[in-house]
Amino acid sequence: MDKRAIVIGAGIAGLATARALAVRGYKVRVIERTHKAAGASIRNFGMIWPVGQPDGELYERAMLSRSIWKELCDEANIWYDEVGSLHMAYEKDELDVMSEFAEQTAASRQCRILTAEETAVKSAAVVTAGLLGALWSPDEMIVDPRKAIEAIPVWLQEKYGVEFIWGKAVTDIAYPAVYSGTQEWEADRIFVCSGADFETLYPQLFEAAPLTKCKLQMMRLGAQPANERTGPSLCGALSLAHYKGFTVAPSLEQLKKRFETDYAAYLQWGIHVMVSQNQAGELTVGDSHEYGPTHDPFDKQFINRLILDYLKQFARFNNEAVIETWNGIYPKLTNGEAHLVLEPEEGVTIINGLGGAGMTLSFGLCEQLMRKD
Repeated sequence: MDKRAIVIGAGIAGLATARALAVRGYKVRVIERTHKAAGASIRNFGMIWPVGQPDGELYERAMLSRSIWKELCDEANIWYDEVGSLHMAYEKDELDVMSEFAEQTAASRQCRILTAEETAVKSAAVVTAGLLGALWSPDEMIVDPRKAIEAIPVWLQEKYGVEFIWGKAVTDIAYPAVYSGTQEWEADRIFVCSGADFETLYPQLFEAAPLTKCKLQMMRLGAQPANERTGPSLCGALSLAHYKGFTVAPSLEQLKKRFETDYAAYLQWGIHVMVSQNQAGELTVGDSHEYGPTHDPFDKQFINRLILDYLKQFARFNNEAVIETWNGIYPKLTNGEAHLVLEPEEGVTIINGLGGAGMTLSFGLCEQLMRKD
């Protein structure tokens, strides 16, 4: 008899769970409360971003995710670009942190420091005035989240027979049954992979968990003329203070102290600035980070202006017209952990709390969780 699984939520964590179950022979049904993907999984850069993860378990998970992404995209004919990343340095203390990071991670990664001239060869979009050098990492890969998150369910259905039920909010779980109003489904295993569903199905657990919510603001710039490609994803030095991977650099704390003086408003609103390019040549730019249990739905124009002002310090483009702005909200752990996995009752597993690293870690995490079974 087929093993049956129900996955609640069709964002990246739900899709990663569905894939990990399907490749192991489960008959999988995915139930999603919206009629199409509309949450944080399509409101991001599309970056698979190992460089931001600390060495060891999380970096290895990110690289496992990357390999799964690549295999999946090849099979499903989903566009991706193995562009790597550049972090630009215009001050000595920024270059010091990048150099220390490259040295500390030399045994596990292929990162290296580029001269200003080598950086300009990697990307014509980089501002070369005052550039001291850059950290180059070959690991980073880009997908277009809007296209990819739409295409993955089609591939899962065609290859593995995964059933998707759209526009149904799960209102109760009583293992082995899942309910949406008067409708009922049963499975051997049930996975809750949506922040909204976790909050409504297990409110006491959600309230007790070390979770807050993060609101981020992002923008999209128009397609570059003549099919121009910017090369690697580009980052300013503020990203060094954002990602845990860089904490191995002894000089990072000193750099952060300077940022507190020079970029106080940026730190107040959790801003660091990155840019990635999709298959249409459009540029996704962001982002900010506001934390709290409930956020207003409105974008703050001054945050977008801060982001664009900082972007101009390290990258310029032939088309800088902003064609879209948006915000996204995702659950974020407050205890420093990279994910939250709970078993509220027999046969039920909650997967949550990947924060802003969902695209980078979800496929690897869910693959590892299923391997343990």
